[in-house]
Amino acid sequence: MKIPFSPPDITDAEIEEVIAVMRSGWLTTGPRTKELERQIAAYCGVNRAACMNSSTACMEMTLRLLGVGPGDEVITSAYTYTASASVIAHVGATIKMVDTDKDTLEMDYDQLEQAVTDKTKVIIPVDIAGIICDYDRIYQIVERKRELFRPSNEIQKGFGRVIVLADASHSFGAVRDGKRSGSIADFSSFSFHAVKNLTTAEGGAITWKPQTFLDDEEIYKTYMLLSLHGQSKDALAKTQLGAWEYDIVDTYYKCNMTDVHAAIGLVQLKRYEGLMARRQEILKAYEKGVSDLPVHGLTHRGEQFVSSGHLALMFLEGKDPEFRNALITEMARQDVASNVHYKPLPMHTAYKKLGFDIADYPNAYAHFAHEISLPLHTCLTDEQVEYVIAVFHDCYRKLTA
Repeated sequence: MKIPFSPPDITDAEIEEVIAVMRSGWLTTGPRTKELERQIAAYCGVNRAACMNSSTACMEMTLRLLGVGPGDEVITSAYTYTASASVIAHVGATIKMVDTDKDTLEMDYDQLEQAVTDKTKVIIPVDIAGIICDYDRIYQIVERKRELFRPSNEIQKGFGRVIVLADASHSFGAVRDGKRSGSIADFSSFSFHAVKNLTTAEGGAITWKPQTFLDDEEIYKTYMLLSLHGQSKDALAKTQLGAWEYDIVDTYYKCNMTDVHAAIGLVQLKRYEGLMARRQEILKAYEKGVSDLPVHGLTHRGEQFVSSGHLALMFLEGKDPEFRNALITEMARQDVASNVHYKPLPMHTAYKKLGFDIADYPNAYAHFAHEISLPLHTCLTDEQVEYVIAVFHDCYRKLTA
């Protein structure tokens, strides 16, 4: 059998909803996008959410909303996808990277505390594989560093400390200490890309915690301006009688979500609890299936937390990148696709050119060197899961014989 790595789980219900949008005559940002925003906010336990065309756009527009730019520093993890850091460069701020913890894929929080300076405006933690970071620890750090914070506008003055923007691209639906992802960090950015647990084909959403100094409607309005050319009315608002006229309040950006994409998301959201439960079943099967090998995965469940079950990262104890790469090739020969999450940012050309050196991030490299991601998606049958485990064992033992 052929096992792809991460195909989208699309049913007739999603297809029918997209057809309904196509027949409605309204394809771009409109009633379905607004309804998806409402449902995401309710699901996460916050007042408002704003949808855009990617999590990357959500993070970048949040940095712009916060007034982050040249002369500012933003801290993120060395062990992540480029979007967590590239958005910092997009707004002209300085990227600062922190190594991972020796035993987890979260940032080393001691190093994070040392990295905060009087130029630091934002921290972007990364919820890798859908496991929520230790935000209690992060907030303790920013509180201890409060006296260093130098606000440069009113919204920054309201926070009075470094702002926490979660790259929650993987963690939609995850829970920690009774709180759902999207309601924990100051701002949380989700991805609904085709390979994510909940997909809109392309898309993302940003949520934010209510604060006494924030007007949720003003924040939402600013996101809409930022994501639609700075136009004071969206296309839906302009359809009202006599309401054609609009203003361009600034030279902003174009990254809105469409109703075609939102239609998929609305159906996916109805199915989402079941999708996450199935992912946890597959993770448990993998954990049991590799328990007789010197291989371990991330911890996706505990008394106080459950992940969204986005990725099945496995670590090949005592192995090097050459072994890992050979294992990926051997599994592919038996029609099982696997992957690596992630090649640390300092190993990529773009970040080398910015002066980053992987030698400064030994823990991130050590995790990468022996990591392999097994296929994890809700189209997998129990039989296919067992086949993946069997192929993994066969290829592992072949390479160690």
